[in-house]
Amino acid sequence: MTAPPAERSEPLKPFSIRVRVYYEDTDAAGVVYYANYLKFMERARTDHLRSMGIVHAEQMSGENLAFVVVHADIGYHKPARLDDQLWVSSALSELGRSALVFEQQVRRDGAGGELLCSGRIRAACVYADSLKPRSLPAFMRVSKESN
Repeated sequence: MTAPPAERSEPLKPFSIRVRVYYEDTDAAGVVYYANYLKFMERARTDHLRSMGIVHAEQMSGENLAFVVVHADIGYHKPARLDDQLWVSSALSELGRSALVFEQQVRRDGAGGELLCSGRIRAACVYADSLKPRSLPAFMRVSKESN
């Protein structure tokens, strides 16, 4: 069940998670395979939305709501390697009528660490059953105005 508005984090406030690089994340050269940065960013966005009270499984079944990535602009700056501790951030930079834009970064060793990858991800709000566009839930629109 979604949390009442008082318990939700502020949607425009940055959010981050830690990710350890495992052997399965690396390619033949021993660095993180480029597509895996997108997976790390997805985890951070999902947990960011969860911190706002949006639990994907509940939204899909109860609200008939889902978010789908419609655009990704990714920059690769430096490689991550096996056993690196990564800091993956997610900041909601735009909150439109039916879409969200996230600014994301992957850094080594914390918020002030080396920038490895950066991205700007646009996710559309859709009806889960038809994948047709829909408006963001009311509490998300209200949250933007209160920030």
